[in-house]
Amino acid sequence: MQAQFWLFYAVLAIRYLVIAGGAFLLVYVCLHKKLARRKIQPLLPKQKDYLREVGHSLFTFLVFAFYGVVLSSEAVQPYTQIYTEVSKYGWAYFGLSVVLALVIHDTYFYWTHRLMHHPKLFRAFHLTHHQSVNPSPWAAFSFSPLEAVVEGGIIFVVAFLIPMHPLAIVAFLFFMTVYNVYGHLGYEIYPAWLVNSRLGRWFNTSTNHNMHHKFFKGNYGLYFRCWDEWLGTTHARYDETLAKLVAPPSEKKATHSA
Repeated sequence: MQAQFWLFYAVLAIRYLVIAGGAFLLVYVCLHKKLARRKIQPLLPKQKDYLREVGHSLFTFLVFAFYGVVLSSEAVQPYTQIYTEVSKYGWAYFGLSVVLALVIHDTYFYWTHRLMHHPKLFRAFHLTHHQSVNPSPWAAFSFSPLEAVVEGGIIFVVAFLIPMHPLAIVAFLFFMTVYNVYGHLGYEIYPAWLVNSRLGRWFNTSTNHNMHHKFFKGNYGLYFRCWDEWLGTTHARYDETLAKLVAPPSEKKATHSA
């Protein structure tokens, strides 16, 4: 069991270091000048911010690794809907299950996120994450121990609610990590055509989540903007802020001159 725990931990930590580290290297080191106009908040985080975010994230994976051990244990796994033969439901459902997991996770995240913003819960659960007022990719899993418990709980919800193949769970968790890193990127990399399209306007953006960190309220979603739009929790200046970030350079200059 101990070996399994550290195996899970190593996988989680390496995945984070590769994805968040790769995003940081690409955007903050290699392309920072080219993407300067896409920086959501003008200033860069300080080195102490990066170190804090990495430290809390590496602790978070202790909780996540423990959840992995519990979920895969003989005492729990028989009660889940995890299956091992793809042929049982077919490849079409395999792909659909990943999408369903994302929809379930988005709903879970929105409501637990709003709950953790309650004044009586915020300091104990969510303040650690909001120390990153101007987040970087390293902030993706920078949680307090209590928030780590809440955030990791989605794996049990998904495993008990819908049939999932282990590889589908891996795909779901990989996409979750990528999108979480994008949400904390600090730069808006989505093109204008996507965020202005009929479907794309429902996708959450790095701008959306960055504004949540900056203003501490509103924009509670993870992958999609549905719950925020339906319940009126989208920040009032979100559309305006996003439009300025994704506008072509010529339009930005014209707006600035005017």
